[in-house]
Amino acid sequence: MSSPYKTVAFQTLGCKLNFTETSTLAREFSTHGYAQVNANDPADLVVINTCSVTENANKKARKAVRQALKRSPQAQVAVIGCYAQLNPEEIIRIPGVRLVAGAEDKFKIVEAIESGWNKDKAVVLNSPIQEVENFVPSYSMGERTRSFLKVQDGCDYTCSFCTIPLARGKSRSANIENTLLQAQEIADSGMQEIVLTGVNVGDFGKNHGETFYDLIRELEKLQGIERYRISSIEPNLLTDDIIHFIIDSQKFLPHFHIPLQSGSDTILKSMRRRYQRNLYAEKVSYIKAMDKQACIGVDVIVGFPGETEKDFAETYDFLNGLDVSYLHVFSYSQRRNTDAVALEPKIPTEVIAERSRILQKLSMEKRKSFYTQNLQSSRKVLAETWETGFLTGHTENYIPVHIKGEKAEVNSIISVKLIHLSDSFVMGERHS
Repeated sequence: MSSPYKTVAFQTLGCKLNFTETSTLAREFSTHGYAQVNANDPADLVVINTCSVTENANKKARKAVRQALKRSPQAQVAVIGCYAQLNPEEIIRIPGVRLVAGAEDKFKIVEAIESGWNKDKAVVLNSPIQEVENFVPSYSMGERTRSFLKVQDGCDYTCSFCTIPLARGKSRSANIENTLLQAQEIADSGMQEIVLTGVNVGDFGKNHGETFYDLIRELEKLQGIERYRISSIEPNLLTDDIIHFIIDSQKFLPHFHIPLQSGSDTILKSMRRRYQRNLYAEKVSYIKAMDKQACIGVDVIVGFPGETEKDFAETYDFLNGLDVSYLHVFSYSQRRNTDAVALEPKIPTEVIAERSRILQKLSMEKRKSFYTQNLQSSRKVLAETWETGFLTGHTENYIPVHIKGEKAEVNSIISVKLIHLSDSFVMGERHS
């Protein structure tokens, strides 16, 4: 049966992994004759790909439904993704929602819509998360210069604060051969950079007897892609072999984003993280010994239940003493069905906000220091955007740079000397 809908709009909430999946779904809708319109434009069908990592993410999803129906009162709304997996019955009660699809079933929505789902009552497609086993390859095509390639999905870890295993299922991936085919499709599109993403990318290949190290060695050989980044990798999975390979690589860039979550061993244990802070410090030191200008980003959570002033002081002092480049600071959000819900004492909202402010300030100081250390150095910048005579892009070690240039130079790699700081970026000049 052919669908009566002619236009479709997509809205993606949350992580880059969601972004890759939305982009893949958009291409599938296109092959079925749908014209994609901007998320802010009226559409016959609206697909909202949701996050559920915090309670605020759930609120954003509900707000997105209301806004979509305000723009397009006659639209049919499909809500997919993590929130849809965790709380399908809650979502289906939202007026205007006609389809809810969870972790695995979101990739079946074109088929469901083409089957005439709108003629019947609202539909929930939600396989039990224990039965979710398939890995669906995905990559983004929304940017001219960079693509996010999903190489892994799900997680076998049991961190006490996290709902991701409940929302995405167990760790799984394609094999290296099929992942290379996806990367080749991106290369054929003319993009210069691929960002490898997943829930726990360091777990790649365990269902095929392969490893993440095996994967990156094969990707290095692929023709047509000049640069690779790794979105994030757990410190306990960041092996010395991986670090060595990246630092010595011609294509993998010296940019490491390594979740920490807390600088207190007491809190790390309560979170059920698979390392303590000494291991984290060793990884940072090892990277910096090999490349002083490598970029290292850190995820950290403030306000976890039981986090005392002493625990927070340990986190601050630990981060302050680490040679890292920036922090991503998250406020703890209580999630149903996680063990952290039962932990006490809960940290007052105002205390969490103040701790977040303190670490955000530290992050700005770290970032400025890292940029300053790189001044007068020569770097290669992938020109990503152009506006009013200036190109904007990132160096290999993830410093945002503005240089004079022409619009036609977008998606080219330019040799640049870093000259001076300017707000949140560095001004550069061409360097032969």
